Amino acid sequence: MHTVRLFILRHQLVLILVATVIALSSGGAYVWAQVKSAESAIHYQTPEEADVYVRFDMEVYDSITSNYWMKPEDLKLPELFRLSVEKVTATTTVLVTPDRAGTAKMLEGAFRLATSTENKRQIALNIGAVVLYNLPPAGRDGILSKKEEVALRENVSNIDSSKDLYQNLGLEKGATSAEVTAAYKKKAAIFANATSTEDKAALAVATYAQSVLTNNNSKALYDSAGIEPTVFPHTLGSTLYLHINKISPTTLREFGLAVDAASTTPGLSSMVLDLRGNIGGSLDFLPAFFGLFVGANQYTFDLFHQGEYQVERTTQEKFPLVSRYSEIAILTDAMTQSTAELTAATFKKFNRAHVVGGTTRGWGTVENTYPLKTVIDPTTSYSLLLVNSITLREDNQPVEGRGVDPDVDTSKSGWENKLSNYFDSTSLINAIRKTATKPPLK
Repeated sequence: MHTVRLFILRHQLVLILVATVIALSSGGAYVWAQVKSAESAIHYQTPEEADVYVRFDMEVYDSITSNYWMKPEDLKLPELFRLSVEKVTATTTVLVTPDRAGTAKMLEGAFRLATSTENKRQIALNIGAVVLYNLPPAGRDGILSKKEEVALRENVSNIDSSKDLYQNLGLEKGATSAEVTAAYKKKAAIFANATSTEDKAALAVATYAQSVLTNNNSKALYDSAGIEPTVFPHTLGSTLYLHINKISPTTLREFGLAVDAASTTPGLSSMVLDLRGNIGGSLDFLPAFFGLFVGANQYTFDLFHQGEYQVERTTQEKFPLVSRYSEIAILTDAMTQSTAELTAATFKKFNRAHVVGGTTRGWGTVENTYPLKTVIDPTTSYSLLLVNSITLREDNQPVEGRGVDPDVDTSKSGWENKLSNYFDSTSLINAIRKTATKPPLK
């Protein structure tokens, strides 16, 4: 089974229940059986699963049992399915036995109430959706259509197919940097004296498009894959400031390019990693990123899955150019989440950086997608988005619901005076004072 390791915590599914059709999609054939010969009957785990709609929801049941972060016995899945059936069908139902077989029997009874094939499909989808929504932590799991899964993966890859930076400047895709600059100057002249909110927003959009499309590295990424930059470097005294607004497949490369570009600047000795507002991204980023600072195959963090701890180690060799940065500050806020907050926790745990700002969001779940093979509509396909693991802070407590606490809390009076307790560099302290309570630099 092919799964993609995701860490996308801001994504929340809106489930439309019972009275409306859930607009999801699915494909592929699935059989809970062994076929002894072409003539022999198909044998299912329970007789009720001869009904494709029962089989669909029981595949959801089995996928949760195998893949969810909690132990199956702690989830009480049969009871969750019973409550879901009652919610979806607006009837009272009972479990003959509180186990898998009893769940299948109960589902068969629920589908007898259906008035049509389409009604059965809606009931099957809604039962699964309600169960998934109510798995702890609530609202993180769901059924995805093919279109929604593609959108999810594009989000992780930092691709927004609805956006066209060239079009924002009135240009055709692939226009040269010179053409971009000329087009931007025309836009800027139009909005030079902008006073309305709409005009200011239009100027900001054009300014951003110009900045991306006149940088050779970011233009190449955007032209080839539609990927926008995630790392925005600045030099503040002897401090390299890097705002990382999101984690995407290109973030590690962008970080390396920024550090390499700064290598010709004399005197740099400290670094600010500004992760405020960072919505996270693929969890695979962190073992690679931390490896740049400590080397390959070093312990990085633990994941917790069904009562077991899974050790994650660094996957990249040490990057020599980062060795000049003897002191590192990480800026966080209440919107720093997922991989970004685990990054802060990891650097804090190993004393590679000190955290300044606010407590992070506390969305500490790792989601994977799992395709569903049972066909309930030959024109569509479905997959499950499931929390496979949870992440742990530097004190081995779950990130979920807690977040990562800063060493210096900028919401507290006199926070500036506490910086010297953690940092020696005057430049770094000044850089933090200038940036920590203002919007991240672009």
